[in-house]
Amino acid sequence: MYRGYKIVCNTAAGRRRYMQYLFPQVLASPLIDRYDVWVNTIDNCDIEFFKQLAAKYPKINLVWQPDKRVDGIATINAFYKFCMDEDTIYIKMDDDVVWLEPDYFQKMVDFRIDHPECFIVSPLVINNAMSTYILQVQGKIKLNKYMNAQCNHRIMWKRGSFAAQLHQWFLDRHLTTGTYQQLHCGTYPWAMNRFSINSILWFGKDLKAFDGNVQGDDEEFFSCLKPTQLGKMNMVNGDCLIAHFAFAQQRWMLDRCGILAQYGKYLLEEWKTRPDVQHISDDVQAILKDIQQRQAELKALPPIYATRKIGTGTQLKRRWKAWMKQLRCQWDGYKGVKYVLE
Repeated sequence: MYRGYKIVCNTAAGRRRYMQYLFPQVLASPLIDRYDVWVNTIDNCDIEFFKQLAAKYPKINLVWQPDKRVDGIATINAFYKFCMDEDTIYIKMDDDVVWLEPDYFQKMVDFRIDHPECFIVSPLVINNAMSTYILQVQGKIKLNKYMNAQCNHRIMWKRGSFAAQLHQWFLDRHLTTGTYQQLHCGTYPWAMNRFSINSILWFGKDLKAFDGNVQGDDEEFFSCLKPTQLGKMNMVNGDCLIAHFAFAQQRWMLDRCGILAQYGKYLLEEWKTRPDVQHISDDVQAILKDIQQRQAELKALPPIYATRKIGTGTQLKRRWKAWMKQLRCQWDGYKGVKYVLE
């Protein structure tokens, strides 16, 4: 309990290659009473990863998709039914949040409690179009041209080369130098404006008021639809930072540039000075090694959830789109446009 509330973190899981860096940061926080891992995947290796960690750490609670089916983000909504205890603050984290300020949970929970008038609150996020807009307007980052405030901005949200430059700028100029606090820039209320919910906090009692019935796209629901219906605003705590790895269309370029490996190298080195986190990270790495050795065995197991069957025509369309997306990413990278100037 903290200031009269239980604190529950949750993640729609997920991918172990990212969560190897998220788990230690969440589990090491004394403020977190429980970590709900929403098992929204059919990858048996990822599921085994979650099971082994849950067996070792009682704070982890595996939550299974209640409809017994998985279809990417389309099946996440059902999990919100488990997030409406009246005495609880919930902290949702994307599975590819790769870095948090060391006192992230303390700062964001205090911010949540101190702003009861808001529906949800969010930190400032590295690699989130609306957060990048704030950094631009406040003069914290200099871009090659003015980019407007759009959640799905064609460059800030979509371009892999932009995301790679943004992460590299953050890593080189602010994270490894220990000057990330220079990016803090105050509080920002938002209303009727969609933003990517890479990490959000809400009161369980607010979801209980409508039985946790989250309809359609949960991002649209939390950032726009429900606060508008309630006549409430959302708020960004610009004095608290996290780093979000990638949106789907950016991932290919970020992998090509080795961005995740750079965050991993930084974190593993930084955790050597924090024994509580180091111990958890060592357990995580040992489990990953075990899964790697048993990968063929685990992949041969039957799926735990029903999956939507995809016709041959749809598969071909998806492959074509993926191929075209990769070509666009390659061309985008080869053009060598400098988006982030300083």
